Amino acid sequence: MSETSPTPSQPPVVQRSTWRDLDPALAYAVLRLRVDVFVVEQDCPYPELDGRDLEPDAEHLWTAGGGAEVGAYLRVIAPRAEDPEDALRVGRVVTAPGARGRGLAGLLLSDVIERHGSRPLVLDAQAHLVDWYARWGFAPSGPGFLEDGIPHVPMTRTP
Repeated sequence: MSETSPTPSQPPVVQRSTWRDLDPALAYAVLRLRVDVFVVEQDCPYPELDGRDLEPDAEHLWTAGGGAEVGAYLRVIAPRAEDPEDALRVGRVVTAPGARGRGLAGLLLSDVIERHGSRPLVLDAQAHLVDWYARWGFAPSGPGFLEDGIPHVPMTRTP
């Protein structure tokens, strides 16, 4: 399942898997990226491993980039009780520092919308990324809130 970094002539490839089917080295790379960015870079000591990765219907998407096996990543999970009925939750959207500005996270988000856009999608955006998510049809759907000291805004994309 491992994917090498694309060359300039080779476009990035979206990969998808359940957690169970991830190669252990790739799973480690995903977790390392998430911890490096969300816990270390953003200085938010919190339990990054929330158990939802292991849910049988959780979908993990990634692409190589920036010289890394995982240049960008996101996951899609089943609705939580507070989500609109039938809404899938997009989360853990992250890009490796060396791969930023290349459109990799957008590529992953576009893939999710192409495959799941017929049903509502929800996410909690870091406030400075609200306009970025709006490019994919997400709109604020509630009041902003602080999560681990970072302002967030709930957003929904309806079909």
